[in-house]
Amino acid sequence: VLNMADMSLFPYVPRGEQEELVEFIRKAVVERRNAVIESGTGTGKTICSLVGVLEDQPYHKFKVLYLTRTKSQQKQVISEIRMINAKRSTFCVAIQGRTPTTCPMMSSDPELSSGSPDELSKWCSEFKKRKGKEGGCPYFDRISNIDVDVLISEMRTNLPDPESFQRACLEKGLCPYEMIKIAIPFADVVCAPYPFLLSPASRLAFLGWMEVIMSDLVIIVDEAHNVPDYLRDIITTEYTRRALDYVDKEAGEWGDPVVFEDIRVTDITNVMRVCFDVASKEYLKGDDGLIPPYFLQEELMSRLMVTSNSLDTICKSLIDLGEVVVAKKKEMRKLPRSYMRSLGSFIRRWMDCDDECFAKLINGGDRISFEAYCMDPYLAAEPFRSCRSSIHMSGTLEPLEEYAEELGLDDAVMRSFKSPFDPANLLTLCATDVTTRHDDMSREPEMISYLEDWVVRIVQTVVRNVAVFFPSYEMMNRFIVDDVPERTGRDVYVEVRGMSQMDLMDTVDNFRTSEGSVLFAVAGGRISEGLDFPDKDLEIAIIVGIPYPYPTVKMESLIRYSDFRFGNGWEHVVRTPTIRKMRQARGRLIRSETDRGVCVVLDRRVPALPGFDIDGHDDIIPRIRSFFENE
Repeated sequence: VLNMADMSLFPYVPRGEQEELVEFIRKAVVERRNAVIESGTGTGKTICSLVGVLEDQPYHKFKVLYLTRTKSQQKQVISEIRMINAKRSTFCVAIQGRTPTTCPMMSSDPELSSGSPDELSKWCSEFKKRKGKEGGCPYFDRISNIDVDVLISEMRTNLPDPESFQRACLEKGLCPYEMIKIAIPFADVVCAPYPFLLSPASRLAFLGWMEVIMSDLVIIVDEAHNVPDYLRDIITTEYTRRALDYVDKEAGEWGDPVVFEDIRVTDITNVMRVCFDVASKEYLKGDDGLIPPYFLQEELMSRLMVTSNSLDTICKSLIDLGEVVVAKKKEMRKLPRSYMRSLGSFIRRWMDCDDECFAKLINGGDRISFEAYCMDPYLAAEPFRSCRSSIHMSGTLEPLEEYAEELGLDDAVMRSFKSPFDPANLLTLCATDVTTRHDDMSREPEMISYLEDWVVRIVQTVVRNVAVFFPSYEMMNRFIVDDVPERTGRDVYVEVRGMSQMDLMDTVDNFRTSEGSVLFAVAGGRISEGLDFPDKDLEIAIIVGIPYPYPTVKMESLIRYSDFRFGNGWEHVVRTPTIRKMRQARGRLIRSETDRGVCVVLDRRVPALPGFDIDGHDDIIPRIRSFFENE
């Protein structure tokens, strides 16, 4: 039984279980424990987590880091802090990574947009070294003339979101990125994307900017269901066959240097190509293939006729040569990238990834690569175990025990909070005469036509904004090739693979402002998990099939590893993430207590799917009409 929270910082009239949620979080922070929470739509995850964490902050003197996946969530955090400010002064700063929008020096050089955080940091540091001199950065130089006290005072008063702060800085000829770094040490709450803390390459510097040690930091994790996969990706290392061409070109510009005895750089790249060819021929099955853990280093040693110690020396030579290239490029004010250094670093990391939690793979297709895939997020989750407290929240986080175990949060307190919205506002239906199950579609070639007909009929039933969530881009493209957009008779907007954030938001905005329009998107993509569609912006969601992942050797490896860790590998790796994708897609419909919407899943397997409740599978078209007629 919890004592109700003070709620003195809560800027709204509490509803549902919000008081209990705030107190649950406050108690975890006071007791220096981690909290894992599934919090349904409408529970106010952002405001409740902030109030619960900030309530006792003045007495314990910790700092708060709010980790987000998207820029829109940063705006939400700033908006809620502004409301809290009416109760108690709370200074919040939001930072974003170096991009052409945050660095005016980058905007005129397209090459820099592909730079890694480490490369961009080194590139930027070269300009800062020339402060006040020719060839320096005027946007950085002008910062020395600002009054820090005035800056902090203005920011405390206005609490600017990242975009408005960037515009204000650029209008004054100042670097937004360096300006926000000045403000960070003064902030009670810092809002940042995942990489600032979770990437080992940036963590130390970021904590230095905050002027905090891990044991004095409370972390709030937004959309926490994404964290395990994100942590796996951080530790995973990959190298493409195509990158060897860039190594050859760079080596040629430096006279093809010797890296060990009579072995030159191009000797290494030629042997690497042979390794790719052998692995592809012997182990590639479909899209990928599992290779023996020591395949690459053994092939390199055998074909180069060197020992393991000599191979390590070769890696060091490649890295050292790369550092020379990087230094030269910095002097020339170019992106400090070296392909020789990248090759040496990859081989060294590959040899270090010999733990049982790594799967060594050869990937085929258009992007042939070696990949050491990390199957255990525990390795990169150390910040959550060493901080004062961490609050992990999502609307789709069940089973909570598995999440806590994956990240090693042994002391975590866990609880689920239900949405306060009227369940009658959401109708979930299922069409049981269709499926996207591969075997069934192979036996029934007309199945794709049935699916397309269902989408057209549902869209034409009522004049409402409709989102169609596909299990893959490939199936979406099949619908487009088959002229489904034209058959709907509506304006259709499409989420394109790899589209920029600006293009994505333009597409979404056009959809929102076009009455009765249709949006084609992918389940598990940026639209289905990261954007809100309140009121009439979205009223019908169609999920085309159960979006199970395409089976690969990588996935099979993760299933086996999860069997070892949890004893239920298929459920952990396949079923649970799939249900989350479906719940996230359906969740786009109901974002406030007045929203109403219909979700239709086109797959006969849904009634047997645990964790995704439906309201029926008969008379779908009449029930949709009736739902909106009785609005």
